[in-house]
Amino acid sequence: MSETTAPVTTAASAPSRTVIAESATPRGRRARIALRGLQIVLALFYGIASALPKLIAHPSAAEGFDELGWGSAGMYTIGALELAGAVALLIPVLQSVAAMALSALMVGAFVVTITAFGGENAATPLILIVPLTLIAWARRSSNADLLRLVRRRA
Repeated sequence: MSETTAPVTTAASAPSRTVIAESATPRGRRARIALRGLQIVLALFYGIASALPKLIAHPSAAEGFDELGWGSAGMYTIGALELAGAVALLIPVLQSVAAMALSALMVGAFVVTITAFGGENAATPLILIVPLTLIAWARRSSNADLLRLVRRRA
């Protein structure tokens, strides 16, 4: 009969905070890296492919907003929101809130696409909501950090 020993931790010495996606195991590390990579890809997409054409008033973006009747003010506003969300996806304390805000923006984009453009490219906002929801959920602990930071400043 072999005898093995394992360290015993008491309830007082065990950490009380559960940390999601911060595991020291190789699998947890890979998940953190993949999630961070997804955030970077989405930030690049929103910053370059989505916000930039609106902010430089590229004709492809301007015609859609003109067709909606929102004009350049709507185009610049949406572009600025997308750029702010892209930057916030890369800031650890803002990443979950940014993912939720961009998801809300995509819900609006889906509704506008269905109602004003007859559903052309309506799947794009829905597809983008999936990884944004994953990020918002996986990084939800950053919401508590943000709230703590805001309360400390108030």
